[in-house]
Amino acid sequence: MERRRCIEMIYPELENKPVVTIMGACAQELYDLGHRENFFYLQHAMGLASSIGLGLALHRPAEKVVVIDGDGSVLMNLGTLATLARYAPSNLVHIIFDNGSLLSTGGFESHTNTGVTDLAAMARGAGIAHVDAVDDEMAFGEAVVNAFERDAMSVVVARVQAVGPDDYGMDLHLPENAFRFARYFRERKEKPT
Repeated sequence: MERRRCIEMIYPELENKPVVTIMGACAQELYDLGHRENFFYLQHAMGLASSIGLGLALHRPAEKVVVIDGDGSVLMNLGTLATLARYAPSNLVHIIFDNGSLLSTGGFESHTNTGVTDLAAMARGAGIAHVDAVDDEMAFGEAVVNAFERDAMSVVVARVQAVGPDDYGMDLHLPENAFRFARYFRERKEKPT
């Protein structure tokens, strides 16, 4: 299964949801589909998309917040799983694309490629009640739809191939993206998505 195709599949559903992505391939592939003002690409801060998403979900409880993350990022900040379980905002969906590789920072194997480290099991062990581990597009689509409809925090761990975009390059730098993302919230009333 390819991450790009998974992101493409859920892209229409992200139109009115605040979305925080980690750096690299996840961000680039979402950006390549067409930037929206409700997308925040957390460049240069590997490991922190889930932390930003948690804060946003707690601050905007009427909006479904989506975090698009990677295995390397989650491994860099494993404490985030316990923190997410502790606060468990019902409006947070954390999608983790596990390609078994630090693709965006050199392509080295991540711990999940050994067959020993299981991010879905770790999320469950941290106390997150709704965790799906998927490895095909149909199961991915079903898990995400269920997560979007569920009134409880959800984690979807999707096993994908270690392939990325043909080229990396956004015409949107982090400070500008941050200002525009903040403006997106100022210009709209809080409403359910």
